[in-house]
Amino acid sequence: MARGDRKRVKIVAIGVGSASFGRGVLADVLGHPLMQELEVNLVLVDIDPVALERMTRVAEIIRRHYGSRASIEKTTERRTALKGAKYVVLSVATHRMALWEQDFRVPLAYGFKHPLGENGGPGAVFHTLRSLELVLPICRDVQRLCPRALVLNYTNPESRVIMGVNSLTAVRAVGLCHGQMTARHVLAERILRRPPESIDSVAGGLNHFFWFTRIADAKTGRDLYPLVRRRIARDPTLVPPLVRKMVEVFGHYTYPSDDHIGEYLSFAHEFTGLKWHYGQESKKVTRDQSPVASEDWLGPYLTGKQDPDQRLVGLTEELAVPIITGIELNKHTRLPAVNVLNAGGYVENLPHDAIVEVPAVADRRGITPQRIGPLPEALAAYCRTQVSIQKLIIEAYRRRSKNLLLQALLLDPVVHHVGHAAQMLDDMLALQADYLPKFR
Repeated sequence: MARGDRKRVKIVAIGVGSASFGRGVLADVLGHPLMQELEVNLVLVDIDPVALERMTRVAEIIRRHYGSRASIEKTTERRTALKGAKYVVLSVATHRMALWEQDFRVPLAYGFKHPLGENGGPGAVFHTLRSLELVLPICRDVQRLCPRALVLNYTNPESRVIMGVNSLTAVRAVGLCHGQMTARHVLAERILRRPPESIDSVAGGLNHFFWFTRIADAKTGRDLYPLVRRRIARDPTLVPPLVRKMVEVFGHYTYPSDDHIGEYLSFAHEFTGLKWHYGQESKKVTRDQSPVASEDWLGPYLTGKQDPDQRLVGLTEELAVPIITGIELNKHTRLPAVNVLNAGGYVENLPHDAIVEVPAVADRRGITPQRIGPLPEALAAYCRTQVSIQKLIIEAYRRRSKNLLLQALLLDPVVHHVGHAAQMLDDMLALQADYLPKFR
């Protein structure tokens, strides 16, 4: 296709300085075959100029590898980048690991036994507030500078961030996560031992708390759920122990891991323990270990010591590029999972103002979520509690209300002590004051 015949698409990637998120976005945009049918202007944005320069050099390596015709720009000024953007791919965080460790350890110190402290549980209240402080100003700039753009968000906590964007801005946004793709691979390759394309599956619920409502043979339509349940029951090595217990009790398969689904359950610590697997207590400290952080893994590629390989240029299963090509090229692309407002009753027995994770289709009409029917009542009840917590946090953020934050904490399944919850709230608001709005 001649250059002049290709549709022009400006994609702005914000937070691209991250070696994991940034690398994947660059590989997908520059390497996906369908992207060659578009005239792409890719603008890289990060507030860290050193990280931005590093990822720009990575982008050039990946572009040369694939022979991409995309133009690449870089800037630390997002407002400059956003003008004329059609898609904004967003993954932002600040001091991610250090603050996340506080999210986990401080609630645990007050007796609240949550397994991860990232997307659910008391620690996720503060993760949500920090993310909103980063994402909402960006989305307000999108609303002013490129109001027709579609925001493709990877910033966690996914469902809470999208609820905040929907409630507090007029931006079109969808949340993306690869959890359902991981779950499907495990289902096909480990549990059923057959190719993923041979399985017709449907899953939905909340981000990191979704349930497969259909598992069938793609050709014959034969229900494979009984076989899935039998194999999980017979072989404790197929899935983690909490996932196995949930299948045993509630009859429905979920994933991606015990600590993810465990963030929404009062009893998860029975299966996950109370170690933070990113913390030093989970890592060996060897005598010959250097106290200095290990060299950036991108270094050898940037110096030419390492030729581009799949670790650097390999495409991901993330959905940003399938959404872009599905819409721009009208490919009617099936998407396993998007996080969107449940306005169409896509999950029948969850509130219409919930953010649900459901399948969708991307074509020239945009993103069309698919209805999956109701969840089993017990699972829907778990989800409805989380939706209420999310709504309270968003309203607390809007009103700067500490009392609403306390209400959200007291609804959490692992919070069992009013006084400790109030003390923890004061502690965390003071500890992370530099990253949070002022509450009263």
